[in-house]
Amino acid sequence: MRNDSRLSSIAQRCCAWAERWFPDAFAFAVLAVAVVSLGALAIGAPPILIAKNFGSGFWSLIPFTMQMTFIIIGGYIVADSPPVARLVQRLASWPRTSRGGIALIAFVGVTSSLIHWGLSAVLASLLARTMGQRTDVRIDYRAAGAAACLGTGSVWALGLSSSAAQLQANPASMPPALLAVTGVIPFAETIFLWQSMLLAAVLAGVSVWVAWQTAPDSAQARTARDLKIEFAARSEALTPRTRPGEWLEYSPLPTLFIVLLALVWLITEIAAKGIQATIANLNTYNFIFVFAGLLLQWRPRRFVESVARSIPSVAGVLLQFPFIGSIAAILTNAKNVQGSSLADSLSNAFTHIASHASFAPIIGAYSAVLGLLVPSGGGKWLIEAPYVMQAANALHYHLGWVVQIYNAGEALPNLINPFWMLPMLGILGLRARDLIGFTFVQFVINLPLVLGLLWLLGATLTYQPPHFM
Repeated sequence: MRNDSRLSSIAQRCCAWAERWFPDAFAFAVLAVAVVSLGALAIGAPPILIAKNFGSGFWSLIPFTMQMTFIIIGGYIVADSPPVARLVQRLASWPRTSRGGIALIAFVGVTSSLIHWGLSAVLASLLARTMGQRTDVRIDYRAAGAAACLGTGSVWALGLSSSAAQLQANPASMPPALLAVTGVIPFAETIFLWQSMLLAAVLAGVSVWVAWQTAPDSAQARTARDLKIEFAARSEALTPRTRPGEWLEYSPLPTLFIVLLALVWLITEIAAKGIQATIANLNTYNFIFVFAGLLLQWRPRRFVESVARSIPSVAGVLLQFPFIGSIAAILTNAKNVQGSSLADSLSNAFTHIASHASFAPIIGAYSAVLGLLVPSGGGKWLIEAPYVMQAANALHYHLGWVVQIYNAGEALPNLINPFWMLPMLGILGLRARDLIGFTFVQFVINLPLVLGLLWLLGATLTYQPPHFM
């Protein structure tokens, strides 16, 4: 007897369509390059200029690529450490139904993403993988994987690891041209606004509810075994030493020495810059998680083995970020004879039709559309912010809320763009098409909810001129 909800039936039909028609993540990136190239041609950009920007932009995101890679590695080695692994095992043993398991994965993913999206992606994925190995409860492994992705597709950018909010709060990190338009916007005017926290709470709750509603019941679930997913055996026990020269690899003394050095450096940074500015630096944020992972892993050999296990999770990022760099370069630098780029044309189309009342939903929708082409929270903000914030000043719209409009809108396309699913897919052993049916339902429900709340809550705020330090 079937007990599926209507949303579950819709999600399963979407999954059936996606499994047949949805491309893999790499094909999606290639398609995005083609779409942006055709768009640049349509506005009159010369073909040779498009090709030149494709090549010049290909390696433009190498530093950011390494930062994203280490976000995944840092989150993985923390989540994969023995203390956290035991916590994951305990959490995975709680649910007694398939839907209960999916809801728990969604809750862990969404709440932890408010602290660190990389930790959320890895922790929720490892929880889904652990639940997928259970034999006493038939958990739909596709829905579990989709639930693990909800942090990056819902509220992560409204939390502490928001690239745009961190950038705006730290004048030293901002390009001078952007600083001249926006001024300094502290966290109190972005992620710590009560309107922002209410938006995050509502969106988190709805996302977990939709995950529970869309999960197939036990009778209809397709388990990891049904999908022929094989899990590598893992043991916390280290292999015995075979020669005296290995003693340093098994001793905690090197760990303690290195972690002590890292801690002293971190304390000096906080003393010099303050904790907010220190943590807002993405390199420092990664530094904290890498050395926290080393401490939690305790022995160098276990740390190295955990890093090795994390490598498949970053393969997609390493492969596709160069193409994202090319997309950004074509979007912004391939200009026609009038000196306009595709990004300029898009911005004019959206910002010229906005009024003070309609600004929030229009810019939120625009951020979501552009996020399909340039799935990079911080990088895309640098593209979008100058003209969006200039329009906000002209319309006397609250600048901090504009940052949150961007953040809420920017996260939505992560539910249907497979790019930010890549770390989770590597851990889970799934493909984007396995998850997209469930995340598409999330997207359809969350889009009008987010745009409506952005409009409603934005009406409670008043404009303040840019503040310069």
